[in-house]
Amino acid sequence: MHKAVFIDRDGVINNDEGHYYVYRVEDFKINKHIVEGFQMLHEAGYKLIIVTNQGGVAKGQYTKEDVKKVHDYFIDQMAQQGIPITAIYYCPHHNSVSECDCRKPKPGMIFRAIREHQIDANQSFLIGDSVRDIEAGEAAGLKACFKIDANASILPACTSILENR
Repeated sequence: MHKAVFIDRDGVINNDEGHYYVYRVEDFKINKHIVEGFQMLHEAGYKLIIVTNQGGVAKGQYTKEDVKKVHDYFIDQMAQQGIPITAIYYCPHHNSVSECDCRKPKPGMIFRAIREHQIDANQSFLIGDSVRDIEAGEAAGLKACFKIDANASILPACTSILENR
């Protein structure tokens, strides 16, 4: 079994100020300290798994291909820093269009990642910027969940993870 840190995307990994949806590479600005925080977690043996709601797909605001382009760009940016991203899971649904079991605060994406990557929830954590992120991590039985302010540094959460392992 592996240990992992589940990380929300918009507002945690990338800056979402001025954007309701971030779906274009040119709008995807990686927040300060992401590289340093991810390096800390990777060096400590954590798999890095992104879990993100992308309800704009269901609403027709953008496409799954748009999401793929942004995620491929992010994976490439991290790879250039020697940081492997284990997986990115996203929910393309929105409650106003249809129900699902993956849109946070439901834990479907986390449960899927746990199954597919042999993750031990009791050794794993979540970093998010909303109550629904935290609720999803708690519902999945993760060891602890850390809520940060939107677009703030993840370094304090990463430090807490390393202290609480």
